[in-house]
Amino acid sequence: MNGERELGSSLFDTRRDSSIPTVRSGREAVPAALMRRAHLEKLQLCDALERIADTLPRVDCLACLAAANAIVPLLRNIHQYEETVIFPAYEAALTSSDANLASTRRLRAEHVEDECFAGEVTEILLAIGHGEKVDNAEAVGFMLRGFFESLRRHIAFEREHVLPMIGVVD
Repeated sequence: MNGERELGSSLFDTRRDSSIPTVRSGREAVPAALMRRAHLEKLQLCDALERIADTLPRVDCLACLAAANAIVPLLRNIHQYEETVIFPAYEAALTSSDANLASTRRLRAEHVEDECFAGEVTEILLAIGHGEKVDNAEAVGFMLRGFFESLRRHIAFEREHVLPMIGVVD
């Protein structure tokens, strides 16, 4: 893949409940390197999807298949990590204001929406990757852009609001 890291080889592919570090006494236990890596991997996925969207209706079938195979597992694993480690640390760092706690409720809801949308994007990319003709390149491009722009907004919010509150600074 021209020296690029393959989308399917994620640090988060092998992470499961037993290997996820737990937050002990607050900020110092939250691994900044893992969140930087999570954001990097999601942004690389976004970049790959943007390249696909930019080349429609001509596509690289292998790039479509690689992205399709990476999307759902990558998001599920990163979301599970955020929801079990990052969000509890963030909530602990906040005051008890309902407005602050609403942020993590919204982020959790975005995770559900992103995973549902990821399934739809995966189906389209698998079909294209297996040689199905792109009948409406504009609609497919719009779908891909809607998905990766949502992921980028989510990452931006986490970087600007969540991570600084728990002592993770880029």
